[in-house]
Amino acid sequence: MKKSFLFLTVALFAIVACQPKHAQEPDGPVAPLQKMPAVKDVAMYQVNPRVFAPENSLRAVADRIDSIASLGVNVVWVMPIYPIGVEKGKNSPYCISDYKAIAAEFGTLDDFKHLVRVCHEHGMGLILDWVANHTAWDHPWVKEHPDWYTHDTETDTIIHPRPWDWLDVADLNYNNDSMRLAMIDAMKYWIADVGIDGFRCDVADCVPADFWKQAIDTLRQAAGDRQILMLAEGKSPENFTAGFDMNYAWDFKDSLISVFNQNQRADVLFKADKAEYDSLPDGKVKLRFTTNHDESTKQTPPALFHSQRGSMAAFVATTFLHGGALIYSSQEVGYPDPINFFNYVPVDWKANSQLYKEYQRLISIYNARPEIREGDIKPYPHKDVLTFERTAGAERLLVIVNLRDSAITVPTPQPWINKEAVDLPTNFFAALRDSVKMAPYAYFILK
Repeated sequence: MKKSFLFLTVALFAIVACQPKHAQEPDGPVAPLQKMPAVKDVAMYQVNPRVFAPENSLRAVADRIDSIASLGVNVVWVMPIYPIGVEKGKNSPYCISDYKAIAAEFGTLDDFKHLVRVCHEHGMGLILDWVANHTAWDHPWVKEHPDWYTHDTETDTIIHPRPWDWLDVADLNYNNDSMRLAMIDAMKYWIADVGIDGFRCDVADCVPADFWKQAIDTLRQAAGDRQILMLAEGKSPENFTAGFDMNYAWDFKDSLISVFNQNQRADVLFKADKAEYDSLPDGKVKLRFTTNHDESTKQTPPALFHSQRGSMAAFVATTFLHGGALIYSSQEVGYPDPINFFNYVPVDWKANSQLYKEYQRLISIYNARPEIREGDIKPYPHKDVLTFERTAGAERLLVIVNLRDSAITVPTPQPWINKEAVDLPTNFFAALRDSVKMAPYAYFILK
């Protein structure tokens, strides 16, 4: 009996020892990414785990990493994966009951480290969504440290964040230094102990800028020689003085919607772009998007921009005018319905392969042409067509996007008349004359 037990033990040890290396995750932080992209070069992919699988979704995301990387993105942003509060809860991933753990719905810490590792192996950084404004009502801090929360002045009870109807979460009190240090310690854990590459910070404008500076300074120190990326969901100029690298281009998004849905002139986008970047410090970037998890709960890009072709015209106008590219998981296959990120929504990843290839081509051009991200912009105003030139040294591109659901003939910019040009998305060569005929929602990226 003892010999049989010994043989079984040895056999089991041999089986474990022979498991493939990728099945065993390291105990310490994941090996760092060889090189994080410069902020101006970021092309981001937002992962909503709940469109990948109803359970073990972190592994499901990792299983699709080849497809994600093949889009040409270089940073993956993962929505919150922490345990979700039950008390007063509505299953929102932004209702967090433990900042240093992972919800069983999504997987385990090993599953998450595996995802970080495969992102790094594919040359992509990974940033994690962080919710510093509030916690779940059943977060241990509520009972252990009630003074870490905002209280109603009349009843002396903890309140939800106001003026919103976010009744499932409790508002944190940033006048409390102990709470600030605990929050920073939790953020530092994911950087130093797990090995992620930064954070996307939820409702950043509602958290004091001096806290963000304190936190970001600490996180960059904890990262050592590694570069980390900090994205603020906000538009306050204080985001950048606090140390964020990027924040949201909400004003540009609103202008884009007004062009498509309120018949505003196409050239209002130049004004919106200039207004956002005129006040931006050097080296900082606005994240431009046609959709994300919040927008997709209301309308998908094809609905918001009237058709699949309209959504692609909007994407080119958004991405190629001043960089800051974002693709939301499901966008690349044209998922037709709104996605409520409070629940699992199955996405057919095999749908619309041609649309996937179109996004792939556009991001490839975006990555290959630095003038798109850092060149000078020369606008050619028109009420229906967005036309602009981007130049960097001897390199120049002409981008023409019809933002209307009708055919339009637009004047060719004077420097391009009688020039030979190639349309980069199609590799079609054309001799430009004094005008360009545009099909509904058509676009050209000419070199």
